Amino acid sequence: MKFSVCLSTGYEGLAYPINFCTGSDLVDTARLCEKLGYHGVWGNDHVTTQNYVREIFPGEVPNFYEPLITMAMIAQATEKLRVGTALLVLPMRDPVYLAKQVATIDQISNGRFSMAIGLGAYREEFEAWKGNRFPDARRGDMFEEGILAFNKLISETSATFDGQYYSFTNLEMAPKPRQNPFPLYLGGHNTQSLERAAKYGQGWLPGWRPFHEIKERIGIIRNRAEELGRNPKDIEMAPQFSLLLGRTQEQAEATYMKSGLVAHRVSLAYTGRDPKYQVSANLVGSPQTVIDKIGELKDMGVDHCAAMVVAVNTLQEYNEQCQWFAEEVMPKV
Repeated sequence: MKFSVCLSTGYEGLAYPINFCTGSDLVDTARLCEKLGYHGVWGNDHVTTQNYVREIFPGEVPNFYEPLITMAMIAQATEKLRVGTALLVLPMRDPVYLAKQVATIDQISNGRFSMAIGLGAYREEFEAWKGNRFPDARRGDMFEEGILAFNKLISETSATFDGQYYSFTNLEMAPKPRQNPFPLYLGGHNTQSLERAAKYGQGWLPGWRPFHEIKERIGIIRNRAEELGRNPKDIEMAPQFSLLLGRTQEQAEATYMKSGLVAHRVSLAYTGRDPKYQVSANLVGSPQTVIDKIGELKDMGVDHCAAMVVAVNTLQEYNEQCQWFAEEVMPKV
């Protein structure tokens, strides 16, 4: 089982207070995670304030750090730690320059970069970004085209693509990513997301779900991958959970419910993630409770507790939780 955490590249206002950390703090925390033995760190992707965040923090603007640049900086400051995006909002990225950025980071990090991609949780953010450029844009169609275009660019010597949203002709791009196949992870948990993961993904990195749903969807992806002629074991199952340890189960739950992450989970209820499961379906509890939960996840086929979101309100608490988990949980699973 692998363990990695999600840094606050884009979580201010959503999970953490505004001015939660600086850019240099992100690098320092990544160094700490490398020292503690984590597999990697990830960064999430936002460009503007979400509607519900404006209501919680009126008149304040959260600091959102660009995740690709942040991960490149962290890669240069570490030696073995893997770096990645969880999730990069693909419809808001030009595939040509994204492929160039990914190849560059993977080369300079000596093959330590992974990219998880998704549609984006907040449509108002997409609307603010697109302006009048794509008046009839459908994010799902842009996402599908973006995957096809990206894969052509990182694999073909001369790539041509002609889609509704993206097009390029005889585009030669070098260097390619150092890793082959490149570790592209797909987010999401609906039927289309599972199909994309089975078809294109080297990994599946959804947001948390009740454990029985995680198990069910792992089975669907593996069966579909086999039908497509792929080895199901080539797809890493890497769900993203919340993390909060307490000395007792009661203490952990009480602390978790006071964290800013709770409002974020409520804002995502429209995706089908029922907030009433946000404690039971996440790594919230005493160390032994979390160890037992991880055992359940291993048995159902989870390979990686990826991009864990630490449910705290200060950077000091974040780093303390990372150390506690590394010392009391990781060695026992």
